[in-house]
Amino acid sequence: MKRISLLLVLAAALFLYGCSGNTATAPAAQEIAVPVLAVSKGQATTYQEYPVKVEGRVNVEIRPQVDGYLEKLYVDEGAFVKAGQPIFKIDDHRYREQLNSAVGNLNAADAALLNAQLEVEKLTPLVNEKVVSDYQLKTAKASLKMAEANKKQAEATVASAQINLGYTLITAPVDGYITRLPKKQGSLVSATDPQPLTTLSDIAVVHAYFSLGESDFLSFRNRHEGNTLNEKIKNLPPVSLILANNTVYETQGKIDMVDGQFDNTTGAITLRASFPNSKGLLRSGNTGKVRLGMDHSNVILIPQATTIEVQDRIFVFTVDKDNKVAKKPITIIGKSGTDYLVSEGLQSGDRIVYKGFENLQEGAVVTPQKAETEVASK
Repeated sequence: MKRISLLLVLAAALFLYGCSGNTATAPAAQEIAVPVLAVSKGQATTYQEYPVKVEGRVNVEIRPQVDGYLEKLYVDEGAFVKAGQPIFKIDDHRYREQLNSAVGNLNAADAALLNAQLEVEKLTPLVNEKVVSDYQLKTAKASLKMAEANKKQAEATVASAQINLGYTLITAPVDGYITRLPKKQGSLVSATDPQPLTTLSDIAVVHAYFSLGESDFLSFRNRHEGNTLNEKIKNLPPVSLILANNTVYETQGKIDMVDGQFDNTTGAITLRASFPNSKGLLRSGNTGKVRLGMDHSNVILIPQATTIEVQDRIFVFTVDKDNKVAKKPITIIGKSGTDYLVSEGLQSGDRIVYKGFENLQEGAVVTPQKAETEVASK
């Protein structure tokens, strides 16, 4: 009996211990302290970039107008020349002889004209006195007209020979830089050659050509003031040129031309931005990108670091008045520096978790702390 009583006492003790363990209270979850940022509206500028091809203000192909051997080259490849400066000299012996022959024919025609005039002057009084017949005077006058025509033809031949002789000296039509010189001294050149002697590029001002799709062009046109396209062009802000090495060209340019029609093949329209190039840093054939700026006012700005991207959607963690967090999608319309521009999902005065949201759960209660910055960085 004593053994049975002892077993009952032990069983009762174990039962009471188990019950006390089941009724123990779990420790309360601690609130997480996170920096919180109050968003507000501000002003920002977004940028879009488009590939460009740079061309000089004037690109002139230098071609010979007469045939002959290149006697002299006055410049070297890459040289800068002024308008009117000699570049090439074609052997002119043949054209000088042609001019001498034309001048001789002109002198002969001039002498024939003088003889015809003297004949008319001689016959005129004789006809009036009826010494000779009127037929002889008419014949003399016809010869005079023929002599006058021959002189004009000889004068035209002389002028043509002078022009051809002048073509043997090729000068620069504009200021600019000489490109490659495929023909060397002694080469035979012709007006029918498919390849020019060189190209002269005036790059004091360069043009950067780029294209906009139809939707981009309509947005570009609608966001600038002006009743006509020309008025809108005048109101456009300056644009920047991004060079091939991703550096920004030192001088801003201006959009000054919009093509008259869209390309039927690409569905795009061409625009031109002009940039001063007094130092000659840009050359025809340069590539890069033109950067267009667009100003935004009264727009929500948030740092990119406060967002998280999931399956091509961007979210932030908002904090309500009870300090509960919620994962909320937002719509981004652009970037300015390290900031996102938000069009939907947030309103001025909303609070978002600034950082440390990686392990937050939906509906978690946080302890807000003041973020290091209250304004998104510009």
